[in-house]
Amino acid sequence: MIVDRTKIGFVRRRLLRWFRANKRDYPWRRTHDPWKVLIAEMMLQRTKADQVEHVYRNFFREFKKPSHLAKANPATVRKILMPLGLRWRVPKFRLLARELMREFSGGVPRTRRQLLLLPGVGDYIAGAVLSIAFRKKEWIVDANVVRLFKRFFDLKTGNEGRRDKVIIGLSKAYSQCKKPRDANLALLDFASIICKPRRPLCNTCPIRFRCFFFSHNLR
Repeated sequence: MIVDRTKIGFVRRRLLRWFRANKRDYPWRRTHDPWKVLIAEMMLQRTKADQVEHVYRNFFREFKKPSHLAKANPATVRKILMPLGLRWRVPKFRLLARELMREFSGGVPRTRRQLLLLPGVGDYIAGAVLSIAFRKKEWIVDANVVRLFKRFFDLKTGNEGRRDKVIIGLSKAYSQCKKPRDANLALLDFASIICKPRRPLCNTCPIRFRCFFFSHNLR
């Protein structure tokens, strides 16, 4: 599929306009500190944002820098992260901090390649950190983004839509703008709030008249 940049530009403009009036407010969105953004994105894996907010605040009272976490007692880390569930994630936080100290002198790397070397970091988290913290024109794809692009462009993907080359190509094109941070956050919020998995709010959707899903009455 050849990316239709005119259509992508249309989606981006409409979503940014929607975002200005409807964006969600979380503490990790009020910072450009890459350490805080990275940890927030790790906490948000398979976890609702409302669950993360309290844990996020407690975490950064204790671990303001990677060096603090790298030296932390594992029991303390477990206690703070316990409300999130998914205990398999907990060791990765300390491993991440130690790797940042060992390889990057406590800083957060600024390239996708380097970020992907870190424990617990995949393409989505890498893209989110680069876009949100560093304001880079980097792509992000999660299940919500896959759903929106599949509906709008009438795409078929396998079970691993997040790895689909066409979806990634669309996301890359979408992020090429003056405000990639806001554009990507708009995409995430819009796909979650309006283009929901079940009963999407098509009648209030600002891109519906160019959307295949809406125009073919597939709701």
